[in-house]
Amino acid sequence: MLQSHIVDIDGIFVGAAVLIGGGYKFVAVDRRLVGLDGRVLPTLGDLRRAARAAFFSGRVPAPPLPAVAAEGPG
Repeated sequence: MLQSHIVDIDGIFVGAAVLIGGGYKFVAVDRRLVGLDGRVLPTLGDLRRAARAAFFSGRVPAPPLPAVAAEGPG
């Protein structure tokens, strides 16, 4: 069975964080956060911060670049 955590912002249920192999996957239930739906972040805290930022700003933060892409040409 998958482990999940409620994600709420100031008492408003906005989604769930599901623990998967590479971190926490967000499942949005609030239409303001559909841009984050399916996003995987490394920690539950990272996911909650991204959800809060998107909820209040109306913008979904860009995902971090993979380490390989950030290194540049070899």
